Amino acid sequence: MRFNRFLFGSSLAILAAFPAHAAERVTQIPPPALDNPLADGAPQTAVLAGGCYWGMQAVFEHIKGIQQVIAGFTGRPTTSQNDGILNRGHVPAESVQITFDPGKISYGQILQIYFSVAHDPTQFNKQGPDDGPQYRSDVFYGDDSQEKIAEAYIAQLGAAHVYPSDIVTSVDRLTGFHVVPDSQQDYVRKNPTLPYVTGVDLPKLAALKILFPARYLDPPLTVSGS
Repeated sequence: MRFNRFLFGSSLAILAAFPAHAAERVTQIPPPALDNPLADGAPQTAVLAGGCYWGMQAVFEHIKGIQQVIAGFTGRPTTSQNDGILNRGHVPAESVQITFDPGKISYGQILQIYFSVAHDPTQFNKQGPDDGPQYRSDVFYGDDSQEKIAEAYIAQLGAAHVYPSDIVTSVDRLTGFHVVPDSQQDYVRKNPTLPYVTGVDLPKLAALKILFPARYLDPPLTVSGS
């Protein structure tokens, strides 16, 4: 059954609807063996999908070296369906566009946080209570370097058997990013007591603070700067 995060009753109902998120296990994973060295330069961009963009945005807005995180969709919109099954390649994914300072944080370090606490890379076409290909785990690379780092890191984590199940994260070329309305930006910060937020998103921030204390930024960034 598909879960709609806009329709729910209590925190207990939400927490009972899905097993503990991978981030809640608070398990450290190794850094990428292949990465770009820190170096001064123009801001760079990373685009990642891993479930609802509310939590993804909240996690990366709490990271030092990140300059901006925008929630949106990546991929081509479509209305086509085949027997009720959507084609993953044609379904936009909820995602975040991360602008970062390459002199303070590397692309590989961003991926380490992504695979550690931002989402569960072993869930196929879903994430926690959210079900459907729009919630898939997907790294959208902007250049050859990002593609190589992402693919090498997934292979590294798989070979190390970091997770109890296989990693299902896709690595796809970035073909466009579509920003969602302001009402959906900085949603966790604006709605900290919402049952979905307390049950799904705040545990990610707690795990982030435990695993990456030196990188934890408080107060967080915001899209509007307010």
